[in-house]
Amino acid sequence: MKFTKLALDLPGQLKRLTDRGLIVPDAATAQGCLTHLGYYRLSAYALPFQDKTQAGKPFKPGTVFQQVLDLYRFDRELRLLVIDAIERVEISVRSQIVNTLCMTHGAHWFLDAAHFQPKFDHGMFLRKIEDDFGVKTGPGGAKILPTRPHSEAFIAHYYQKYGDPYLPPFWMVAETLTLGSLSKLYEGLRDNVTRNAIAGVYGLNEAVLVSWLRSLTYLRNLCAHHSRLWNRDFAIKPLVAHKLGTLLAPFPKTLADGRTIQVQPPSRFYALAVVLFDFLKVVSIGTIWNERLAALLASHAFVDPMAMGFPANWKTEAFWKFPPPAPTV
Repeated sequence: MKFTKLALDLPGQLKRLTDRGLIVPDAATAQGCLTHLGYYRLSAYALPFQDKTQAGKPFKPGTVFQQVLDLYRFDRELRLLVIDAIERVEISVRSQIVNTLCMTHGAHWFLDAAHFQPKFDHGMFLRKIEDDFGVKTGPGGAKILPTRPHSEAFIAHYYQKYGDPYLPPFWMVAETLTLGSLSKLYEGLRDNVTRNAIAGVYGLNEAVLVSWLRSLTYLRNLCAHHSRLWNRDFAIKPLVAHKLGTLLAPFPKTLADGRTIQVQPPSRFYALAVVLFDFLKVVSIGTIWNERLAALLASHAFVDPMAMGFPANWKTEAFWKFPPPAPTV
């Protein structure tokens, strides 16, 4: 079937919304939102207020433009809250990888492919670093050091003062790696003892940490591209850690040997909220991220937490450590 829809101008977009029954008390404000947010982006937040069983998906009686906008604002504030948490986790994981590997194998351990599994593309990993730092490969594979100072002062200082080895120590290199690159590097490490030592800092095993870093990389990229977190089924789902099984996996499967595994990892935001808060309990002692999350949900009346995977009684779970309410007078 060929796509034949035509683009609508701003007045046409607003008319389509009102024709479908959306109440727009302030047309100028609504048109400003359509101008700067976009009709298509806002339309995703209109879905809960529409009757999808009828042709044209009319809005339910009494639906006001502000309700749609409030849902959009909630999602934006949620992304900011998530990014704040991911930043803390990313910095901590980077620090653990740096400290563990450099103390065990030296400052330039990453130059030796023997530290990585065969499936890890060590050559591509180094080429990406070389490209970022301005290192060229000359005849016979000789490395030509950068001629221009790097934008990061500590990288520029390394080449001004040293230059041998041809790449800086890993504690410098790691500061330039993205969360995705750190995740792949950790997953590619050959030594399971090292991987488990790093994961153990967070009370996890290495398989769960690999999964969680993949999930947070995906989540971080969604936030960076301003993609929707509300009402999304997340394509990359975190493995369920044993200590969080009751929080995240209501559908266990018992194997013949009596072991229990989780066969349906959750795909809604709640699972990632649990992962983030579990990390934050370790990396940010005294965090009130849980309270900020609860306050955000409470401040937007049109958000249904259960639609995001939150259990009805989530705030009473010991994991979230909510203080008891103050007694009423």
